[in-house]
This record gives sequence, structure tokens and C-alpha cells, in this order.
Amino acid sequence: MTICKTKNELFDFLKTYRNSGKLIGFVPTMGALHQGHISLIEKSINDNDCTVVSIFVNPEQFNNKSDFDKYPNMLEADIEKLKKNGCDAVFMPSMKEVYPEKDNRVFDLYNLDKYMEGVFRPGHFEGVVKVVSILLEIVLPNNTYFGEKDFQQLSIIKFAVKKYFPNLKTNITACPILREPDGLAMSSRNLRLNTEQRKAGAEIYKAMNAVKKIECKTLKRLKSFVINKINESDYLNVEYFEVVNPETLQPISELKKGEKYRACVAVFAGEVRLIDNIEIYD
Repeated sequence: MTICKTKNELFDFLKTYRNSGKLIGFVPTMGALHQGHISLIEKSINDNDCTVVSIFVNPEQFNNKSDFDKYPNMLEADIEKLKKNGCDAVFMPSMKEVYPEKDNRVFDLYNLDKYMEGVFRPGHFEGVVKVVSILLEIVLPNNTYFGEKDFQQLSIIKFAVKKYFPNLKTNITACPILREPDGLAMSSRNLRLNTEQRKAGAEIYKAMNAVKKIECKTLKRLKSFVINKINESDYLNVEYFEVVNPETLQPISELKKGEKYRACVAVFAGEVRLIDNIEIYD
């Protein structure tokens, strides 16, 4: 596996693949890799001739500086995992390499950023679009892989790439959420949970998944059930729970027969913020 720290190093590494028409796959990460990330890498390896993984903790997408400061740093372990799982190159740029000057771009995300995460993390998605666009311009991959756990982020990236960066010609591939045996969605933030919080975290998916079994669902009953069920734990506190249109991300006002929706939740376990989502239909 080749380790690249600059754009030029990565460009030189990828030159042979590009010149011979080989497919390049890309998995952008912020490190602290877990099996969810590995599943994206495995998908890329299966689809492409070369797989590049980036590790860069992007300050532009953190609206809470302490959250940025506490983000897990496990670089040596990450590199070993990438080597073990067949990654061809890892791109680990410095801040200056990604942002040689202040990025003042502003994006109109057509209200996709006005709900859920956008309400509680102002500026977050603009920061995500900035860094993703920069990394895509550096790597120029044929295929790029994101997990569905960050469902709103995935929707916004798909939109932004199509709207603002069609020249990049990369295919955005969505990969399913990977879960721990007890149902908790895999996340780098799980490393910050203490024993009690980690055990309680399983209640998030359990409560969301249970809505599929509620008969005669109404939206009010569904939302009340999930919020109350999660908040029963002394270690969890729901920030929001919304049922949204999976295309527009707009919260719905009523459930309609035959329609599919996406149920999304954000929960605090102490200071650690966890998100999850599932598909539901009436």
C-alpha cells in the first residue's frame, strides 16, 4: 500500500492507472476506521482496479470545536487496517494541502440542508460539500463510496456532485449501514461511549425498528413511541426524530399507504451524538 501526503504524490501514483484506462475507486474518511468503513473499501475493491482511501478530519464540517478536538485519532491502527484489507493507496493530506487558502464558496443545497442535521448543525453540510469536492478534484475517481448511516449527507453529496461538479464524472455509490450485533450503527463516535452508554446505544435501533411492528400507525403515535422508548434510558436523550421524504428530506405530515419513508434520529449519549436511520413504509 502506498501512503501519499500530497496531491502530487497521489497524482504520480494514480498516473499509471489513468493512462491505462483502469477504474479508480475512492472512499473518503476521517479515520478511526471500523467495519463499516471496511465494507465500503471492500465494495470499492470489488468494483475497481485501484482503491484510494483518504484520512482527513475536516474542521469545516464541525460546528462544535470541542467535537472536532475530541474526534478519535487512530492513525497507526487505521493504516494497518487498510493494508490488511487490500487498499492500494491512502491519502493523508495536511490542512494546508486541502485548504491552501480560505474556502469562501457558498452552495445552495435546495433546502436539503434545512431539516434535521441542518437545523442542529448549521454550516455542517456546506463544510462537507467543500471538502468532498476538493478531495474528488484531487483523486478524480470513477466511483466514490459513502455509507447510508449519514443519510442526509449522502443525499446532499449526490445532489451537489450532480448540480455543481458534473465535470468530475464520478458515480456516488451508497452502501448499507453496518451494525454491531446488538443493532447499534457502527460509528467512529462509538469509541467515545462509556460502558453504560454503549449498552444503552442498542436501544436506538431497537426502538426505531419496532415501528415496523406497530399496527394502525399514525405519524404522531410513531414519533411518540420512538422518542419515549429511547428516552426511557437514563443514558440517552433524543435530539430529534423525523420521518421524511427520502428524496426531498422534508419531514412528512402524515403517513400514506404504499409510500416509503426514511426515519432519522439523533441521540445524545452523554456528550456523544449518535445518528441512525431506517427505511419504513406504511
